[in-house]
Amino acid sequence: MLPTLEPGKEVLINPWAYSHKLPQVQDLVVAEHPQRPGFRLIKRVMAVDGDGCCDLRGDNPEESTDSRQFGWVKKASILGQAICHLP
Repeated sequence: MLPTLEPGKEVLINPWAYSHKLPQVQDLVVAEHPQRPGFRLIKRVMAVDGDGCCDLRGDNPEESTDSRQFGWVKKASILGQAICHLP
């Protein structure tokens, strides 16, 4: 499967998308990498638990580093919902 976003593409995010609600399954989100401070990820939400922790997966599973390697991501680490990517 080809990645949804190519490296170097710009993405607009809504940083307030989850201020009053939890992420939803299939949302595309930007999050802080749990093991690499300052590094941001763009991943799809595959599951959400009651505390707002998310199972994040890449659209290209063979090339993606995601929750399969680093575990579920806390809601506080999610920076916003990706709403648009620029050509």
